[in-house]
Amino acid sequence: MKKIGILISNLGTPKAPTPKAVRAYLREFLSDPYVVDKPRWFWLPILYGIILNIRPKSSAKKYQNIWQDEGSPLLIYSKKITEKLQQARPDLKISLGMRYGKPSLEDALTELEQAKIDELIILPLYPQYSFSTNKSTIERIKLLLRKKPDIKIHTIEEYHQHPQYIETLAQSIEHYWQTHGRAQKLVLSFHGLPQAMIAKGDPYFSHCQTTTKLLIERLKLKADEYTLSFQSRLGVEKWLKPYTMDVMKSLPNEGYKNIQVVCPGFACDCLETLEEINMENRDFFLAAGGEHYAYIPCLNDDDRHIQLLDMLIGIK
Repeated sequence: MKKIGILISNLGTPKAPTPKAVRAYLREFLSDPYVVDKPRWFWLPILYGIILNIRPKSSAKKYQNIWQDEGSPLLIYSKKITEKLQQARPDLKISLGMRYGKPSLEDALTELEQAKIDELIILPLYPQYSFSTNKSTIERIKLLLRKKPDIKIHTIEEYHQHPQYIETLAQSIEHYWQTHGRAQKLVLSFHGLPQAMIAKGDPYFSHCQTTTKLLIERLKLKADEYTLSFQSRLGVEKWLKPYTMDVMKSLPNEGYKNIQVVCPGFACDCLETLEEINMENRDFFLAAGGEHYAYIPCLNDDDRHIQLLDMLIGIK
């Protein structure tokens, strides 16, 4: 019988909430041409001369706000997802590899090769496809396996409109509502992307819109009961709009004093959800006159999320 391996991948994290560790992580992350689509002669002097000398210190402070005893939340949840999925599928060999940082994609592939797999299924934990995440991960794995022609590769490139993904998101939100009640408005905040990348054919914006449409239809929300926004802007160029921070500052003036925020594009809670959304943007909203702000957690290692990933793998 063929031995099938699953490579679960997420973005990655610094190994510690220190400027030195964050600098090493950002150096690898921001050197990826799929992440920053600029000529190397233009971008690298900016990266090494400015960003890596300024950003690590401020980013480290943000990581310190969310760091747990076991480490980075993103790594903790990614490991739990991998472990639970392995328990659910003992017939498969499942390994976790981060695109940047540790455990690396190389580490995961070494584990899988040692298990003598014949086929590999790549499952990046990014529901909406982007060149900067899904493509970068898949192309990197294929490059690492270029000398392993005997391993057959399959990829689950995205699942932004998969019925079970939409249902799992909806049930997570409804479960939160059952405990905490509903707010005036639900804000769906996705990670941003430069508009220039969308102009070059990246389908990410379309995928975010489709996920939002399907989720809102499933939740039966009216037009004034939700809004879509984009967070985590970097640099001065135009990114996808509206920016989440601008939405937070404007909602109270529009009469929305009670809101809830969910981040459907993140499989796991991380710096962008726990610090940027649940702390920084909370402050923006309250400072603008908002009264009640709640963040609905990511799917993380919830059993429904594990069932979704098992369904995506689809091997019986």
